[in-house]
Amino acid sequence: MTSNDSQIPILTVSALNAAAREIIEGNFPLLRVEGELSNFSSPGSGHWYFSLKDARAQVRCAMFRQRNTYTRMQPHNGMQVQVLAQPTLYEGRGDFQLIVEQLLDAGVGDLQARFAALRDKLAAEGLFAPELKRPLPRWPQRVAVVTSASGAALHDIQVTLARRWPMLAVMVYPVLVQGDQAAIQICTALARIASRQQEDVVILARGGGSAEDLWCFNEESVARAIRACPVPVVTGIGHEIDFTIADFAGDLRAATPTAAAEAVSPDRAEWLPRVRTQRRQLEQSMQRTLRDATQRLDYLRLRLRHPGERVRDAERRLRLARGALRQAMQHQQAVWGGRLQVLQARRLRQDPRQRLQSLSEVLETRRAALILAIDKQLTSAAAQQQQQVAALRLLDPLAVLQRGFAVLRDESGKVIFGSASVTVHAQVTATLAQGTLLCEVLEKSD
Repeated sequence: MTSNDSQIPILTVSALNAAAREIIEGNFPLLRVEGELSNFSSPGSGHWYFSLKDARAQVRCAMFRQRNTYTRMQPHNGMQVQVLAQPTLYEGRGDFQLIVEQLLDAGVGDLQARFAALRDKLAAEGLFAPELKRPLPRWPQRVAVVTSASGAALHDIQVTLARRWPMLAVMVYPVLVQGDQAAIQICTALARIASRQQEDVVILARGGGSAEDLWCFNEESVARAIRACPVPVVTGIGHEIDFTIADFAGDLRAATPTAAAEAVSPDRAEWLPRVRTQRRQLEQSMQRTLRDATQRLDYLRLRLRHPGERVRDAERRLRLARGALRQAMQHQQAVWGGRLQVLQARRLRQDPRQRLQSLSEVLETRRAALILAIDKQLTSAAAQQQQQVAALRLLDPLAVLQRGFAVLRDESGKVIFGSASVTVHAQVTATLAQGTLLCEVLEKSD
């Protein structure tokens, strides 16, 4: 190490990325960048993540929810777009990226245009005609799976088939599902299946990916190989939103590899109850047949027995029938006796004389109660009257006169309440308990 090298400062990765971010953001203002949108994703956070690419390069982009809320279009892979973005560096991974402020549609991308052109061409030839679609076998014995031997799609298909219909034989034709050689291998596998003619149905599948990853399924050779295969082909390519030329050419499109496996296999959970029901019905039918045969055999045995034994059996059945008849008659007699008692009791209750007597007793009881109530009311009223008379007597002015008092009135007839209202020698009238007196005032004092 030279002396000059020792003078170079040592930076941490975090410090290096932070410095690089400051340099990028300080030297690049907002830019308009045009390219083809790819690898678009929209997680639960609401942010958008995608790549912009052209023929030679691509760049990562992020558009946060606060910005994409105002975007009027729905982005999808293959779109040609323009973005107004700020170049920056994501320090956590050291990734150069664009923080998108605005997203505008700039036309259909090159891959999308090629896809649409091939789709329209093959559709015009009638390659996708509904009448060419072959029905899937209801009870397949062997299924061919054309997919990557190391991909998750194969695992999902095998697990689904084992769960739904374990007796189904699965033949795997491993192929590349991405890259320049993928279409050639897919066509070779389909041709081999056609020559063997041992499988009942074909699953052509791969997991999700970008438009570029799925492009081998958009090749014209793959579409024609699917239609040339005499075995029905079910496609399960990518995710539910992904459509390829192979999906249009196939006999049935499933949204995912798992859905493709479900489409070609019967459901054991659905059919087992039906099989159990049919087995139970068959057992019941066999038991009825065996029971009927046993009864016919017993009948033939009876017909072939000695006449004396048949007579003894008839006598025994007669005795049993006589005893059963006697018990039935006794039971019926007891039932009718009980009913007769009920009817007699009901008749007695409805007899007019009995009813009249009952009503008379009720009337007498109520008359006595009414007399008692009247007497009680009279007694109470008399006591109240006496109390009221006594109260009135206390208020009667004549009662006061009976005790020796008198009421004095002047010459105009007004009651005299005090000596101030009369003069000496005035004439006053004294009303007594019995009679009146004419008096003269000889003297007064106030």
